Amino acid sequence: MNILERIEKIVRNYTQKKLKIALAESCTGGYVSHMITNISGASNVFERGIVCYSNQAKIDLLNVKRSSLEIYGAVSENVVNQLANNIRLLADVDIGIGISGIAGPTGGTPEKPVGTVYVGFSTKKGTKVIRYNFKADRITFKELVLEKIVDYLEQKKSKRN
Repeated sequence: MNILERIEKIVRNYTQKKLKIALAESCTGGYVSHMITNISGASNVFERGIVCYSNQAKIDLLNVKRSSLEIYGAVSENVVNQLANNIRLLADVDIGIGISGIAGPTGGTPEKPVGTVYVGFSTKKGTKVIRYNFKADRITFKELVLEKIVDYLEQKKSKRN
């Protein structure tokens, strides 16, 4: 099954369960939102997507603490936790997803090499942030992030939490 077929199945399942999602995207620049909204009926499930590419956008649009950005950096578990949790609360949805990473080919450090990405998933039960490292070009990087999000959403389809 290709990625759009998988997303279509998620949209159908989430529509039946009346589950809603929202995204706060940094390094993916709206790609995940774009792919979800390619599916007819996505508006039943997809509340909103915010592209918060700059640190100021993270502060202004998603209430990320400036001190967290200064201490941990935008590509960090702490900041992505805030992105996922805050988009969930602001959009009043069941699942908030936050994404921040280094798509490359420049911008990496020894601690956070190119390809590092944090993806956060927030529900009423709490927020889980996962760190990945994808050695890929920018477009493939975005596709791999989408794949991880789809994997998660497929697992959550039967639970309202």
